[in-house]
Amino acid sequence: MIVHIVKRSEWAEAVGRGTYAPASLRAEGFIHCSTIAQVIDTANRFYRGQNGLVVLCIDERRLKAELKYEAPAQAYRESAESEMFPHLYGELNVDAVARVVELPCEADGSFRLPDGMRA
Repeated sequence: MIVHIVKRSEWAEAVGRGTYAPASLRAEGFIHCSTIAQVIDTANRFYRGQNGLVVLCIDERRLKAELKYEAPAQAYRESAESEMFPHLYGELNVDAVARVVELPCEADGSFRLPDGMRA
């Protein structure tokens, strides 16, 4: 299982189209994803203080696009030198999303792992 953070409204639009293609796919050639172990660090680093977010829980077996685990971009390596992140090289087919979990922002702007994602 890999995960991806997105605004609830953007995901609703993608469901209507049957596919999800964020700006990162056009700009960088892939969709940034995380493992469950990485998602809260990702949320706190890039989405701090934002509301209206959900986490897409993606079943890797259902993906139509190629998935690669790669090192983060140079700018983000300071705290994750040896960590590999899942990158999806193509649009995300919505039927690969097994579950959508709300990602509420805490009062201080931080995030914690939602109950719906705890093992």
